[in-house]
Amino acid sequence: MCLVNFQFQVHPNYPLIVVANRDEFYERPTESAHFWEDHPTILAGRDLLQMGTWLGVSKAGRFAALTNFRDPQLKPGHLSRGDIVRDFLIGQQEPLDFIEELKKSRDSYGGYNIVIGDSRQLFHYNNILDKMNEVSPGTHSLSNHTLNTPWPKVEKGKQSLAEHLLLDNIEVGPLFDLLTDESVAQDSELPDTGVGIELERSLSPLFIKMTNYGTRSSTVLLMDENQNITFAERTYYKGKMHSEKFFEI
Repeated sequence: MCLVNFQFQVHPNYPLIVVANRDEFYERPTESAHFWEDHPTILAGRDLLQMGTWLGVSKAGRFAALTNFRDPQLKPGHLSRGDIVRDFLIGQQEPLDFIEELKKSRDSYGGYNIVIGDSRQLFHYNNILDKMNEVSPGTHSLSNHTLNTPWPKVEKGKQSLAEHLLLDNIEVGPLFDLLTDESVAQDSELPDTGVGIELERSLSPLFIKMTNYGTRSSTVLLMDENQNITFAERTYYKGKMHSEKFFEI
């Protein structure tokens, strides 16, 4: 998952609104969003290599989303980051208690950010910075550094979501459209994460389309104050939409 735009406790009908893109190698085996057979309370896509996930919800109204921390100098961990999302969704721990447990094993994973909670409370944790913060009401964005780092795609994602949610009617289709922006940022605006200017350019759009890597799925999530959930997903292969699913919990 490389971009999670979300609005928290602002909209009168939906305290939590999420629009997110997952970017990954095209050939990494993945299953689209579904209720898992081994954990039937989870609704999420699934990485079939490590059997974890990048974003999901539970029938109890729990929410979690994860992004990688981009730094080629970091060593990969021996545990899968996708397990973190799964473990929060199937568990019953309060978010703060869950994060305290994550801190104890933070060196066991590659770099990551996690956002966990529900429509009433959200928390963000970054294992590289070892920093946790409670998410304040407002519009936020998370890519591959930390929460609200002013990368071009983060700023654009926040702005477009905030402007769209000023409208009276919230519809899933137009929210998906916010995630399809393929425009490349100016070189002067690009971060320097150590991957080189060419790759920084290719990774700068909200919707990524490279030769062997790009946006594999987009998710729109609406959660009301009673934890009723609308969850929609579109999957892509090399920039072309492959499937679309819609769930209500």
